[in-house]
Amino acid sequence: MFDHVTIRVTDRAASERFYTTVLTSLGIDQSYRTAAFSEWQDFSLAAADDSHPPTRRLHLAFAAPSREQVDAFWRAGIEAGYSDDGRPGPRPQYRSDYYGAFLVDPDGNSAEAVHHGALRRGGIIDHLWIRVADVTAARRFYETIAPHAALRVERAAPDRVRVTTGSGSLSLVGGVPSENLHLAFPTGDDTAVQRFHEAATEAGYVSNGPPGERPQYHPGYYAAYVLDPDGNNVELVNHHRG
Repeated sequence: MFDHVTIRVTDRAASERFYTTVLTSLGIDQSYRTAAFSEWQDFSLAAADDSHPPTRRLHLAFAAPSREQVDAFWRAGIEAGYSDDGRPGPRPQYRSDYYGAFLVDPDGNSAEAVHHGALRRGGIIDHLWIRVADVTAARRFYETIAPHAALRVERAAPDRVRVTTGSGSLSLVGGVPSENLHLAFPTGDDTAVQRFHEAATEAGYVSNGPPGERPQYHPGYYAAYVLDPDGNNVELVNHHRG
């Protein structure tokens, strides 16, 4: 579903401490760190600056291998002094076997550990919920890019749209919009990257970077970027990793 998700944070050291504390309880260790960003597999954070304000009003859920690790995630956060956003327990309104726990990160975003019978495969982020100013407009954006990013767009409820590949999901929910999120989807085809950018810009969405190689990330990194209706940066990337 996600190639990677990046958030901007007000205090990088404080946010790194938070995510290290809670993700270790899920068996997720930091995989990479540079002067620019900190990474845990497909999740990363970078310091906010004048050009890149902090990410706000995001909900992100990490896949937990067991209910016991959901409990450990929440307990590790609470014992370290972080704020509760929902104690461990069943949430049958989402799935009959859904078990989650929620904490508040240093910038006020909701971070969850979740265990259920259809966890996302191949990544640590099970799902995201982002607030959008206009659910219909956000749905149109994702319907525009869906054919090129291999996404499926579904109406999950009257006020919620679900975007998925069948493993992991992104939910679009009405409200005060989430801000300053970077969200990348994977592809194995440079042509899909080109068509993604072309379809979005022809539909009137704003380019945030045309198709091309970005060797500053690694040789063969081929991507394009567009802004969704709320200004979040959405990417399609082909890594050319064989």
